[in-house]
Amino acid sequence: MPVDVLTELLINRPAAEVAAFAGDPSRAPEWYVNIKSVEWQTPAPLAVGSRIAFVAHFLGRRLAYTYEIRELVPGERLVMSTTEGPFPMETTYTWAEEGAGTRMTLRNRGEPTGFSALVAPFMAMMMRRANAADLAKLKAVLEAPR
Repeated sequence: MPVDVLTELLINRPAAEVAAFAGDPSRAPEWYVNIKSVEWQTPAPLAVGSRIAFVAHFLGRRLAYTYEIRELVPGERLVMSTTEGPFPMETTYTWAEEGAGTRMTLRNRGEPTGFSALVAPFMAMMMRRANAADLAKLKAVLEAPR
């Protein structure tokens, strides 16, 4: 069963600022609740083909995976994917000006295999919760007084 989770939130900051922060993999631990560490496998800056290793904790498990950047339109869209582990995943960020702020979308799509396939509906529900928490944390970080 495929999993496709789309979460979006309006952030009261300019799109260029939101995209620069959220689109920088090094900053992921600052706003992703479950991501614990990031390690560049290829030299910065971010470009199509860049590879970034992440360590996360999700549903009580440690997950280590490497994303490869598949598409990058600075300030508008970032697509990255991994084929590792029991849950190959594609993650897409989009940023669009909306009023005085930015509508950010976070989409996770994948086709779980093995045991993960059996619990896909539960995983989708938990991913929805985690993504909503992540975007809320991103909003709080970016909208905090400076």
